[in-house]
Amino acid sequence: MPDHELDEAFELGRACALAAECGRDLRRCAQMYRGLFPAAAFNADDYSALTLSMAFSAPWATAARLKVANRAALWVLAVDRLVDHTATTREQVNRLTSECLSVADGAVPRSAVTRFLADLRDELATVKEFDGLRWLWRDQLARMLAGMARAWVWRDTRTVPTLDGYLDNADSRGSCFVDVSHWIYTADDWAKAHLDELRPVSWRVQRYLHLLGDVASYRRDMSWGDLNVLALGVSRAEVTDAMAELAREAAGLIEPVRARSPRTAVYLRRQIGFNAGFVGISGYGPAR
Repeated sequence: MPDHELDEAFELGRACALAAECGRDLRRCAQMYRGLFPAAAFNADDYSALTLSMAFSAPWATAARLKVANRAALWVLAVDRLVDHTATTREQVNRLTSECLSVADGAVPRSAVTRFLADLRDELATVKEFDGLRWLWRDQLARMLAGMARAWVWRDTRTVPTLDGYLDNADSRGSCFVDVSHWIYTADDWAKAHLDELRPVSWRVQRYLHLLGDVASYRRDMSWGDLNVLALGVSRAEVTDAMAELAREAAGLIEPVRARSPRTAVYLRRQIGFNAGFVGISGYGPAR
């Protein structure tokens, strides 16, 4: 076997082993926060999708360094289920949003979902930069929760947003919240000092993942009554074109980052590449 093939095989094997190690941590989390992750709603594919995405996006990292990103992504899935499939009134959605934001501000958690968030907040607080970046983390959390609430209202009122309006609500996917959490916890000094500049890059990647996830989960979303871009009167060809344009725009925004924070740039590019490839084979939507 040529050396480059051996090196490539080694890297693939290492990333898979890293994902497996991270998966054990997520399964422990699911057991800790009982009630948030019922077996009927969460299975092995959910945990594998999260940890594989992160392991292949940052294969140089250790499981300890990926802990916050993976846990943040798992927490997003839990909140998404509560909003999409548990809340039956706007008041319930608003209460969940208010409780989460209060805990982000330091309040004592009163439920499993806010206890998980508080533990995530406290782990981030072990990083010295968190004091100065907490406002940004909280702001992205608020954007995500507002996006989920807006999507809930669209479903409840049977509102059909335009494609642009739907993409403007991509914060509901939560991938930027995961990125911000990950970067605060483990990014290099330049990235931590420029997170407010990196967020627009993450938002562009998030829009791409938003559409990619809908394409992958169309049948499931229709069976559950969830929102999906393909149910908005938008053709598959239009969605494909929009995804191609978003990928080009994201690449253009990522490239200037490469000279200042190479691993941040690689991480963002791999988020697109891994999820596109994973969905192409598995049909399973991208990890949040």
